[in-house]
Amino acid sequence: MKKPFSEIPCLQGGQVTLRRLVREDADALEKLVSSPKVYHYLPTFLFERKYRDVRQVIERLYDECLRESLILGVFNPEGFCGLAEMYGFRDPIHKISVGYRLLESSWGKGIATQALGLMTRYLLEKTDIEIITASTMLENHASARVLEKNGFSLVVHGAPEDWGYPEPTIADKWIL
Repeated sequence: MKKPFSEIPCLQGGQVTLRRLVREDADALEKLVSSPKVYHYLPTFLFERKYRDVRQVIERLYDECLRESLILGVFNPEGFCGLAEMYGFRDPIHKISVGYRLLESSWGKGIATQALGLMTRYLLEKTDIEIITASTMLENHASARVLEKNGFSLVVHGAPEDWGYPEPTIADKWIL
């Protein structure tokens, strides 16, 4: 079994593909990054918001970011839908966390459910990961439903977490 960040996989299933971001994805990524509605439920310290120019984000993503996380573009036949991330890798206990963020136009279409399924199958079948976790803000019911559809169980309700805001974010914690 390989380590989670030993390669940048291309994962396909259903109508969804998770793959490496390339320079040609910059305009679509800019649309995602500039959406306040998309980022309402997310931490402030996301890699794609580290640089002002998304082209610079894409150029640095797989050298700088790969030490801590793996971010893949989420695509369907119509094009770019958002991002999927595997992060918080803890090698000694074979644990990792997952997350996703989609363009508003991709909400409610099952894309997040498919993307999460691709990530979890890859992690459990192709890597040495044994524990997969996720966190959601209490009011993000849609994301909680995506986790439930993929077999995640709520293990902690309303726990304070550091999401980069001045005050701790009250979040639900999930495990697969």
